[in-house]
Amino acid sequence: MYFGKINCLKLAVITVAFLLGVIGFLGLGSSLDKVAASASGPLPSHTNAPGETNCTQCHTQFPVNSGTGSVAITGLPTRYAPGQQIDLTVTVSQSDAVIYGFQLTAIDAFGRQAGSFTLPDEFPPKMQTVTGTVDGNLRTYVEHTIDGVSPTQPGSLSWTFTWNAPNKNIGAVRFYAAGNAANSDGGPNGDYIYTTSKFLSSRGAVEKFDFDGEDKADIGIFRPAVGEWWYRRSSDGQVFANQFGANGDVIVPADFTGDGKTDLAVWRPTTGQWFIQRSDDGSFYSFPFGSAGDIPCPGDFDGDGKADAAVFRPSTSTWFILRSSDGGVTFAQFGRAGDQPAIADYDGDGKADIGVFRPNGDSGGAEWWISRSSAGVLALQFGSPTDKAVVGDYTGDGKADVAVWRPSTGFWYILRSDDFSYYSFPFGLSGDQPAPADYDGDGMMDPSVFRASTRTWYTQQTTAGFFAVGFGITTDQAVPGAYVR
Repeated sequence: MYFGKINCLKLAVITVAFLLGVIGFLGLGSSLDKVAASASGPLPSHTNAPGETNCTQCHTQFPVNSGTGSVAITGLPTRYAPGQQIDLTVTVSQSDAVIYGFQLTAIDAFGRQAGSFTLPDEFPPKMQTVTGTVDGNLRTYVEHTIDGVSPTQPGSLSWTFTWNAPNKNIGAVRFYAAGNAANSDGGPNGDYIYTTSKFLSSRGAVEKFDFDGEDKADIGIFRPAVGEWWYRRSSDGQVFANQFGANGDVIVPADFTGDGKTDLAVWRPTTGQWFIQRSDDGSFYSFPFGSAGDIPCPGDFDGDGKADAAVFRPSTSTWFILRSSDGGVTFAQFGRAGDQPAIADYDGDGKADIGVFRPNGDSGGAEWWISRSSAGVLALQFGSPTDKAVVGDYTGDGKADVAVWRPSTGFWYILRSDDFSYYSFPFGLSGDQPAPADYDGDGMMDPSVFRASTRTWYTQQTTAGFFAVGFGITTDQAVPGAYVR
């Protein structure tokens, strides 16, 4: 890590009383400018984030992460909400170090700056922000100052500041940090450099169909005849297959365990039994919830980061929700016979809202009835009786948009959640399976279809652009279209 604007220098505590002594020790002669630059903190772009180096570029004696210490980022939740303010702490530890330094940045899936930082009001300041450009993207960094390198007790030093989440959902955010545990001998040798990163998923109650935990939807199919799941990981393109379920089961993929990865899951209509395979170790568990004639519709209704098993019973217009937070059951009457569940987070509070798509409304067109957890009931007329509900956050504001796909024309119609204006575009053909999801990880739903006749997926990513890929066979069901009815 560069701890100087001109030369690579050792972290050192410099005070007026012994300034000249330190200058002589570092061998800088009378270059006061160089000493001042060294005291101001490291150069930007040394956090080991994509496109960056780390501090071993200067402190070359030991390989990165080879010492007995560490750098840690703590205080981050599992998920963030747009505009949320989160206090986080960076700690550099090593038992025999004398002084410590750090640098941290936060970026999105495309290497762009994610959110902003607020530093504590303290004098003299122990932290500062600097900016640097990496691959054309301007990034902001939080780092120590000369007044923020000395520990109050031996062995470690921590810095606490606030990360301000973006005002809209931008998908996953990853934090990168580098730390220096230095011996303060006036040279670059003898120092240990550590790096770490933390992943923060976008907060929301819409299932992401993310099997590898990268906060990007993975292309996947379910093969009903043999109960097989096949999916292609977005992280590395590798294909995985798993046999889980039986012919006649309804797939209900969701993150039931709260680890940020989608779990394979099925609901058996004949018995009302749920079968869930944990993504972390491949074990499974099962439980009864619901009965024949119910429609399974899991979602994170209690906002604890785990999907709750839920069913809608059209015969009585009743919802049954098994809360993962406390094991209790929520009962609600909402909708009527013929309605189709349309679960999503319509008000942006991080909880799934009960909602229905009514293909045949009283006015002749399609209707939406939504019981928002923090904003009350919303009723809208949008779509036609033959449309399929493809609800999701297409605009990236953290709120689900009412949306339909029209099989007869392949047109998508999106009703913006912020002002209830709408837009439309063609994507897909009659006979396609709509499978919208956030495939590029930018926090916005991407229109996508699986054309079983040619075994081809077509996806228009909002940031990363169009792609087409062959995957599956003609009898497969698109997993990201599991809740498109």
